[in-house]
Amino acid sequence: MNIFYNDEIPVDAWEEFLEQNSHATPFQSYEFYKLFNSVPGLSAQAIAVCEEHKILSLVVITFQKGPGLKSFFSRRSIIYGGPLIEDAYPDALDLLLKTILTITKNQSIYTETRNLSDYSKHKDIFMKIGFKYIPYLNFHLSTDNPEDLTTKMSNSRMRQIKKAQSSGVSWKEAGSVEEVKVFYNILSGLYKNKIHKPLLPLSFFINFFYSNIGKYLLVWYLNEIIGGIMCPILKERAIYEFYVCGLDDEYKAQYPSVIATWAAIEYASRNKIPVFDFMGAGKPDESYGVRDFKSRFGGELIEFGRFIKICDPFLYKIGESGLNLLSHIGK
Repeated sequence: MNIFYNDEIPVDAWEEFLEQNSHATPFQSYEFYKLFNSVPGLSAQAIAVCEEHKILSLVVITFQKGPGLKSFFSRRSIIYGGPLIEDAYPDALDLLLKTILTITKNQSIYTETRNLSDYSKHKDIFMKIGFKYIPYLNFHLSTDNPEDLTTKMSNSRMRQIKKAQSSGVSWKEAGSVEEVKVFYNILSGLYKNKIHKPLLPLSFFINFFYSNIGKYLLVWYLNEIIGGIMCPILKERAIYEFYVCGLDDEYKAQYPSVIATWAAIEYASRNKIPVFDFMGAGKPDESYGVRDFKSRFGGELIEFGRFIKICDPFLYKIGESGLNLLSHIGK
């Protein structure tokens, strides 16, 4: 088996492997790799394990860090969705994971795969290499039958949608960078005041708008944007909730975050995308308000978990407490 890196990987073979792979997500596509490398301060590396001209496993690793004082303690490698692997080639996964850790160990405090499909058959390989498994929940909502969407939803959620719509709320695709900037301002306010976690820079969101990876669906009320959702899309497979936000405190009767999520569900149903992936619902042993919010849309609760390899335990421990403090004092 041979290893190919970045632009050494033939794009046509890459996209063909993505199209056929059961673990496929937009986050392992060539377009996402290009997107991440187009933003100053961010970078991504691609690795493919091949035998002759056939790809056996592939990964896009994103390298991220916070701004200012946070940068040193927030260096991380995130593999959104998890790697593309084949059940029939466990040796290719073994080699891929070893190569990932060789690349990331000196660049990141930790490396994490945020799984969006079932890797349980390969859990032993991950753990043998040094990854730790963390249980983590998610919701999948089937969107291929429009009649089922409202019957699966809770009565309270359906009432909120109807009330918002009757008040004049609507949604539509973003049509300009200016609209994306409004969405980002709402989102960054949410992250600063409530979520207290790192947020990718504005340039990432702008470049996403110009890419072919997905859509922004924005919530409108009285000719103003009051919320929205950023959705990567894998054609004929799934649509994903990457970022969602709404001015819920300012527009209580319009339920902008609810409508933003509903927009993605409606978009999927109208465009024959069979699954809406909520991209996370927290750890099962912890109460999580976001999980309660998402559950009312009627999706199936699943647990694909995450794998994490802590490359520098000392800095990881310092980073956990230090970043939490910095986030609350706004540095």
